[in-house]
Amino acid sequence: MRGRYAWIGTVASLVLIVASLGVLWKLSEEISWAELQKAFTAVAAAQLGEAFLFVAVSYLFLTCYDALALRQLRLKMPYRITALASFTSYAVSFTLGFPLITAATIRYWIYSKRGLSAAKIAALTVIAGFTFWLGMGVVLGFSLIIEAGQLASLTFQSIGVNTTARLNQILGFGTLGLVLGYLAWVSVKRRYIKVRHWQLELPGATVSFSQMIVGIGDVCAAAAVLYMLMPEGMNLAFTTFLAIYVLAAMLGIASNAPGGIGVFEATILLALSYLPRESVLGSLLLFRVCYYLVPFIVALLMLGIYEGAQRLRRHRAANDP
Repeated sequence: MRGRYAWIGTVASLVLIVASLGVLWKLSEEISWAELQKAFTAVAAAQLGEAFLFVAVSYLFLTCYDALALRQLRLKMPYRITALASFTSYAVSFTLGFPLITAATIRYWIYSKRGLSAAKIAALTVIAGFTFWLGMGVVLGFSLIIEAGQLASLTFQSIGVNTTARLNQILGFGTLGLVLGYLAWVSVKRRYIKVRHWQLELPGATVSFSQMIVGIGDVCAAAAVLYMLMPEGMNLAFTTFLAIYVLAAMLGIASNAPGGIGVFEATILLALSYLPRESVLGSLLLFRVCYYLVPFIVALLMLGIYEGAQRLRRHRAANDP
């Protein structure tokens, strides 16, 4: 039965990827390379500067994911090590995908040298994941409630499906209800998740609330990166755009594609179908460069410098009389 359920999840991810790539191809087949290049280079220097500022803010919040997880596990670690492990693991996993493997591997490489066991590092990775989903849930819930009417109009324009503002508000309140229900659940007593012989204590109300705040900050900053790169004429409030971004990100995560590539772009293009496709696609490509490619390169350089410094330190220690 477990194997059967695992296959269902895999098949669902593949179907989502194939369908999204088909939609992306359909939406972009009429765009010429010249149009795309023009849209890609039309972004002003001020827009790029603001985008990179929000990239830095988002990754700064990401370092708090590990800091909160270490607090929950009652482990002490210098912030510089926490920041290095968190930034590099997310920057690499966002680009390569399969975060449970890529992010956990980098965390193990760094944290194991500081005395953390594989079990503790696995627990840290799981707790950090809770931070992300709590933030996503709150942001999506509030966006659906605040911008219910605008989102209903966008849904009809993009895919021709009528959704009412009331339905969006119900979904928003339902999402917030799930988050609040989880907070109440972990507040009553200590809660654990068990996988075979492995047991993990879930964060209590105080840490969970802190996770929620950090997750909200990260999601909003990441969405702001793309928002700053969008072409003129979008005329969407940030809260409306935030709901679109969160939905696209969640579908990208569900697909298990590296960085949600294809799925994320198709969702944004559908939601913003009233804008010129080449301009939106150019903004999305630039977002990939700013939020994924540049941090990925920086992370590789930091890991190389860190490993070089560690080897140099060991060499000096071995040669000291």
